[in-house]
Amino acid sequence: MKITSKGQVTIPLEIRQRLGLQPETHVEFEIEGNTVRIRKARGRGKRGQSIVSHLRGKASTQMKTDEILALTRG
Repeated sequence: MKITSKGQVTIPLEIRQRLGLQPETHVEFEIEGNTVRIRKARGRGKRGQSIVSHLRGKASTQMKTDEILALTRG
């Protein structure tokens, strides 16, 4: 495996699947001597939680939940 000119490497699919590394997953690097370890970043919660936290309080409509659901159900 080679490092690109931008310092990037591709994590093999089998490893991504085994560790649940999805796009936008935060990772940490740990250096021990000549070894580098990569793992999911700790304390960030689940991906869905961060998306909801980011969007919380951004709505601009005053519709009630039942009204929104009626629109989405057609």
